[in-house]
Amino acid sequence: MPQTTGRIFDEIARLMTDAAGALQGARGEVDHVMRSKAEKILRDLDIVQREEFDAVKAMAIKAREENDELRKELKALREEIKTLK
Repeated sequence: MPQTTGRIFDEIARLMTDAAGALQGARGEVDHVMRSKAEKILRDLDIVQREEFDAVKAMAIKAREENDELRKELKALREEIKTLK
C-alpha cells in the first residue's frame, strides 16, 4: 500500500505541474492576443505614437522661441524707426 500511495501522489504532482505549465502557456497566448487587439484599436483611433508627439512638441517649442526672438527684433526695429522720424 505505501508504494501505491507514493505513486498516486507522484502522479497528482505531475498532473498539477503539467496543468500549471498549460495555464502559463494559455496566459501567454491571452496576453499576446490582448496586446494585438489593443494595438489595433489604437491604430484605428489614429492616436499618435509617443515619438511622433515628442518630435512635434520639440518643433513647437523651437518655433515659439524663434517667434519670441522675431517679436523682440521687430519691436527694436519699430523703436529705431520711431527715433529716425
